[in-house]
Amino acid sequence: MAKIPSPELLIGAHTSAQGGAQNAIWMGQEIGATTVQFFTSNQKRWSGKEITQQQVELFQEAVKATGLCQLMSHDSYLINLGSSNPSVLHKSQKAFEEELIRCQKLGISFLNFHPGAAVGATEEQCLNNIVASLEQFEELISHGATRLLIETTAGQGSTVGYCFEHLAYLIEKLHKKIPIGVCIDTCHIFAAGYDIRTKTGCEKMLKDFERIIGMKHLYAFHLNDSLKPLGSRRDRHAPLGKGEIGIECFKVLMKHPKTRCLPKYLETPDGPPLWKKEIAMLREFADL
Repeated sequence: MAKIPSPELLIGAHTSAQGGAQNAIWMGQEIGATTVQFFTSNQKRWSGKEITQQQVELFQEAVKATGLCQLMSHDSYLINLGSSNPSVLHKSQKAFEEELIRCQKLGISFLNFHPGAAVGATEEQCLNNIVASLEQFEELISHGATRLLIETTAGQGSTVGYCFEHLAYLIEKLHKKIPIGVCIDTCHIFAAGYDIRTKTGCEKMLKDFERIIGMKHLYAFHLNDSLKPLGSRRDRHAPLGKGEIGIECFKVLMKHPKTRCLPKYLETPDGPPLWKKEIAMLREFADL
């Protein structure tokens, strides 16, 4: 069995759970990961299959055998908890509830989600709808240990969450009611206008996060380079160091005392062969 690298560095990727969630864990081990993100259900369908006890046991066996931890689920791309359309909002809330239940059954640490889109409404109305949607799950969330993580967005179309002020609004309204936090996607914040190409730029971004939201609310990163330029508002991922961000940002995040030990999940293209190389590269950055 492959040796698990340095446990204090939680680095992984979005691995495939095809054939069962346990397979995402085994793939994580194959690429040298110490954590992974995965879909607990088909991300392009409103309703997913219920997790059976047998599936839970297979998953837990894989987790125990590999030592992977701080596991993260990514919810369905269809979900819009800020929708102004009653039908879409109802389906989104139901799908999110089902996702949360699956996470709790599997014992997943984080449920990562895109906040929502202000289709036919103002951004403020969308943000308030998100708050109201999540407040409905207060009792359910208390039954498990899963923390909700709001993912930063690129601001494509009418999506909210592209600026720290949006996230701060949601966190302020919700953090005393439910376990919640933020996952920064490097491609997304760059496309949204945060210049993280240099050490100075990264440090400014982190200082802005501290001032506007608070570092205590930052729990994870999606590490991705960007095919599109700064402020493009377009979400297109690239391999680390092969896009518009460049490699310096990822060196900084692997060494900075406030971000070094936070879980980091790759969503770069090309799959396992690339992830294995990028995970090894990130570990080298941390040890330089």
